Amino acid sequence: MVPPSTHASPPRVGLFVTCLIDLFRPNVGFAAVKLMENAGCIVEVPRAQSCCGQPAYNNGDQRTTARIARQVIAAFEPFDYVVAASGSCIGMLKEHYPRVLMGDKKWKVRAEDLAARCHELTTFLVDIIGISDLDAHFTSTVTYHDSCSGLRELGIKTQPRALLSRVHGLQLKEMTDSEVCCGFGGTFCIKYPKISERMVSDKTANILSTGADCILGGDMGCLMNIAGRLCREGNPVKVYHVAEVLAGMTDQPAIGEGES
Repeated sequence: MVPPSTHASPPRVGLFVTCLIDLFRPNVGFAAVKLMENAGCIVEVPRAQSCCGQPAYNNGDQRTTARIARQVIAAFEPFDYVVAASGSCIGMLKEHYPRVLMGDKKWKVRAEDLAARCHELTTFLVDIIGISDLDAHFTSTVTYHDSCSGLRELGIKTQPRALLSRVHGLQLKEMTDSEVCCGFGGTFCIKYPKISERMVSDKTANILSTGADCILGGDMGCLMNIAGRLCREGNPVKVYHVAEVLAGMTDQPAIGEGES
């Protein structure tokens, strides 16, 4: 595994941790660091980073979103790349920051520069770094959920599957409607709980129909939503972020395990 040939020295990567990983599943952040360092990157975590601003943006608070965007942009300007183990957060930085700051020429340029350097973790490993091998073992039959933001904003589909195909002992069984929303949708699940519950129930039914032992995905919001529903239904399917499997870091309880 070698860094991109355009860099005379190892690429310097700023890890955007994300709120849900920071507060609920730090293991995903450590897994992301391990994967990128094994690929030859220098990984740093800027202390000044904050939320990407999605909650404010989704609720129409443009002023707060712009303030958050400026803080994030300034924190990550020194890095060759900005990477997060979350399609939705990277989608916010990459797709929405330039629009939020469109009225400020100086900050719009800075936002566009940041956007060009932003990548979701699996796309970074496959499309930018070009990983050719993984020293990972996970003896399990898994299925994969494609999160809305990653799939529709960033085109993340083949990259996680390509990486999973290199994990020893892992068998991937695709579920019906893997591309359909799980019902989380940020504040959607709060505004429309009944609709959200029906959507995640449909998702867990599709997961169970595969006979898989484990469900993987690339966004913590989706995974926590799915894990919560599986737990309430009394289903034993384990839930992990794809980074944890790729990094061989599944030695702690699965997401939602032990919850009632």
